[in-house]
Amino acid sequence: MKQLLLTLVLITMSVLQSVQATDYVIDTEKAHAFIDFRIQHLGFSWMSGRFNDFSGTFSYDDANPEASKIRVSVDVSSIDTNHAERDKHLRGKKYLDVKHFPEAQFISTSFEQQQDGQLLMTGDFTLHGVTRSMTFPIEKVGQGNDPWGGYRLGFIGETQFTIADYEIDVGILGPASQVVYLTLSIEGVAIKAGEQLKKIPSIQ
Repeated sequence: MKQLLLTLVLITMSVLQSVQATDYVIDTEKAHAFIDFRIQHLGFSWMSGRFNDFSGTFSYDDANPEASKIRVSVDVSSIDTNHAERDKHLRGKKYLDVKHFPEAQFISTSFEQQQDGQLLMTGDFTLHGVTRSMTFPIEKVGQGNDPWGGYRLGFIGETQFTIADYEIDVGILGPASQVVYLTLSIEGVAIKAGEQLKKIPSIQ
């Protein structure tokens, strides 16, 4: 009888482990993840940029993708539009005000499976001290073992938001410049059991 109970316990533990979500750290160290944006300039052209410094973690389970979670923190002062003087201007009090609001953050609140295979990711996005709900359609790019003994998963999502919603005034650029188009391109490395993370926000 004891042997039967032990067997049942081991089987149950094995099943639970097999369906447990895998935790990943976003691979920014090797530059395999990107946060890019673009906004119209006076309605005549596009200005593109990115944030060079960010970190985060996410969890994902193929069997239950709607239980996924992600948390990303961004160093707003790392904004890079390939023009040093403009970047300095954007960091200033008139726009991003990085002295008072040094960090932006996205924390997921839900994932919804779509019929086309994509996920609809919703979360709280904080920028310039303002937090609002934001939704990304997410597409899984791929997953599998890498050549260095790790396991990786990548996805990409694109969304847009109105910059004035975050109390940033770019009215001087005209009505075409009020919408920011944001792309989140993520590659994560599976966190091995017992591995300690440093300077990475934990999944909550």
